[in-house]
Amino acid sequence: MDDANMCIAIAISLLMILICAMATYGAYKQHAAWIIPFFCYQIFDFALNALVAVTVLVYPNSIQEYIRQLPPNFPHKDDIMSVNPTCLVLIILLFISIILTFKGYLISCVWNCYRYINGRNSSDVLVYVTSNDTTVLLPPYDDATVNGAAKEPPPPYVSA
Repeated sequence: MDDANMCIAIAISLLMILICAMATYGAYKQHAAWIIPFFCYQIFDFALNALVAVTVLVYPNSIQEYIRQLPPNFPHKDDIMSVNPTCLVLIILLFISIILTFKGYLISCVWNCYRYINGRNSSDVLVYVTSNDTTVLLPPYDDATVNGAAKEPPPPYVSA
């Protein structure tokens, strides 16, 4: 690596540390706006990985070319080159789809955290999430107590 590439790699690494720290701080202090840069990074990363999957699907020969360009001392290079190209494409697509599924799950986790913090900070509506991921909107406390007081009391208890 030359000096220019090293400086770019260091700058990207420091930026990623900053974005992750912002997301951690936002989740800890419950400031939803601090989570947005990390969420945007996750969406961008998912899109790039999806483009890699599309490239592998559209240009399957590019995998063989990439493997040929690896250094000669790369472990198991000859074994990988001897695999049937169609089978190699299917293995790589399976691997990429597992990664994309995991990244999608993590995106949904960050989005749910963002929604939870936004819902918690709003005083109009309380959000209660049940175990089967259905959202129930609860009325504000003042409305519930006003409507609850207007009901008539239950009939008196009569002993048998």
